[in-house]
Amino acid sequence: MRRRFLLAGLLALGCASGGPPERYDRYQLAKTLDAQADASNATDGTTTTDASLVLGEFALKKVVDGDTLWVEGLDKSLRLLAIDTEETFKKETERRAFEEGWETYLAKSQIKRRGKPVKIPTPLGEEAKDYAKQFFEGVRVVRLERDHPKEIRGRFDRHLVYVFAKKSGKWVNYNVESVRAGMSPYFTKYSYSRRFHQQFVDAQNEARAAQRGIWDPQKQHYHDYDTRIAWWNRRADYIAAFEKEAAQDDSMITLTHWDALERIGQRLQREVTILATVGEVKYGKGRAPTRVMLSRRMFQDFPLIFFDRDVLAESKVEESSGDFIRVRGVVTSYHNKHTGDDVLQIMVQKPGQIIRDPNQGPPRILPGHPDWPFAIPEGYEPEEAPANDDMLNTPNDPATQEPATADPPEASAAPSSTQVPEAPTPAKPAT
Repeated sequence: MRRRFLLAGLLALGCASGGPPERYDRYQLAKTLDAQADASNATDGTTTTDASLVLGEFALKKVVDGDTLWVEGLDKSLRLLAIDTEETFKKETERRAFEEGWETYLAKSQIKRRGKPVKIPTPLGEEAKDYAKQFFEGVRVVRLERDHPKEIRGRFDRHLVYVFAKKSGKWVNYNVESVRAGMSPYFTKYSYSRRFHQQFVDAQNEARAAQRGIWDPQKQHYHDYDTRIAWWNRRADYIAAFEKEAAQDDSMITLTHWDALERIGQRLQREVTILATVGEVKYGKGRAPTRVMLSRRMFQDFPLIFFDRDVLAESKVEESSGDFIRVRGVVTSYHNKHTGDDVLQIMVQKPGQIIRDPNQGPPRILPGHPDWPFAIPEGYEPEEAPANDDMLNTPNDPATQEPATADPPEASAAPSSTQVPEAPTPAKPAT
């Protein structure tokens, strides 16, 4: 039954007529799409009437942490949309580092990241895990829904979803409630929520006003959420602007859409404009070109070809690692004689083909910056960070993190409250 349901959803996607669905900026979102979201609380048990947005109902298998779940029938953990809870302590080295003291631990982590926002285990991450286990306690089945009919899977094939649990006869959106409880900010780094934007905004405002979770100054959590949110929203604005234009122009393609490569292939020898994030840069040797890979899926990244190193430098695309850019160019195809595949690509011959937003990059706050909140750890020498250390490309980034194992540990369908690690001891979960 589930397979037939999923097949019907895929057919609905493939049979959509006309151009791309209408897009909205963040102000229009609240006015138009939240009307549909309001229906998610209907007592008849339905959440949306759009089959292309429904993945289905699945037995809950395991709660891993505040934003990681496993369900029966899917071979990957879920990527929960619009939330990003702090990390939990998994390694003894992490616990030992924390034992030096909270502020020392946080300061050293930020220096090691060259001043960029950190993704490290915290007591608040443990509290978020406890909250998730309590929220789903006794829940046997969850309902998974998408945000956009063409945004189906992330880089590591994880489904991009909102997770609903039935509470008192109503389907409740866990993603929104996690923000309301202060377990996560409204995470807009990869776009505003197209369906529940205003609900997330209201939930975050409520949590902040009540000083819950990450907004409680007495708890141990990241210190820079206002800075992070401003950075994420700049990226989300860039995406929203592209989507609004793309609604009227079929040559504008978002690379993460499930049909992106098909649409690009249909425009062979014609011009397209692609929205994507900058991934790996593969420098050619001798006369070989440099390939800048635009991130999509593992082994499905899209190459930009630079034969001229001066054009590469002037485009400044290397400075946009992990950020969204627009690329305008003619689609060509290259036959890989080793694999026998025809590879789609765009040759970049002029710097102006790359349209980047220099304001997208993550903030850098180091000792000496007016917003540096710590004392410099005495005698501490920062370790060398990896060359490509943007949050998008680190293993801890929630949108690109590959699950540690293909199969989750055995667990009951209705998990009980988490076991707090011996060290450090996290704060008690909010009631």
